[in-house]
Amino acid sequence: MDVRLKRRRAGRNRVVEGDSSADLAALVPDQMDRLKLGTLDGHLGYFLRRLQVSVFKDFIRTLAPMDVRPAQYSVLLLVEANPGRSQAAIGQALDIERARLARLLHGLEGRGWIERRAADGDGRLDLGWREEAHRPAVRSTLLAL
Repeated sequence: MDVRLKRRRAGRNRVVEGDSSADLAALVPDQMDRLKLGTLDGHLGYFLRRLQVSVFKDFIRTLAPMDVRPAQYSVLLLVEANPGRSQAAIGQALDIERARLARLLHGLEGRGWIERRAADGDGRLDLGWREEAHRPAVRSTLLAL
């Protein structure tokens, strides 16, 4: 088995018995070993994608204590700003496919954060905060981010 794979399985940045300094050096690439980006480094799209990844990682870390992902956060903000709107309207505004949105809403509803209410006689569902079950501190924290 590859030495690097063994080390990953043993745990990152942890020295495993029998390691030689040559093996450890292979795990931590030198600055000279980094790939050159060539002209990719000058592309705005590449820069924006890297920036998005960095922002999302920070956002996910910030919301980790509340176990909220960026898509869930976006849905919660739209439900707050548009009480009583249909889940189709929320999904369309965020460009979230129907099946994914249904799973996302089911999870938020299961946590007691939103509720789906029957619309007036047409069989559709409207969304809203579940006021009686929602802790104000959680709601204000989500909306303050």
